[in-house]
Amino acid sequence: AQHIHIHAEQDKFYLVLAGSGLFTVGDEQRRCTVGELILAPAGVPHGVINQGETALTFLTVIAPFPS
Repeated sequence: AQHIHIHAEQDKFYLVLAGSGLFTVGDEQRRCTVGELILAPAGVPHGVINQGETALTFLTVIAPFPS
């Protein structure tokens, strides 16, 4: 799990590579699987919980680089 947190000045995205998880962005929760892209804009609370029976693997990008 990645607990709910905020990046005040950075946008973040998750690209699901394997497994599935429950992604929270703001007030919305959505189960996402392989190939789905989740955007968490700057200043919006976000996090994820692995809900599958296998490992959840995702690529995460944060921009701009945190100072």
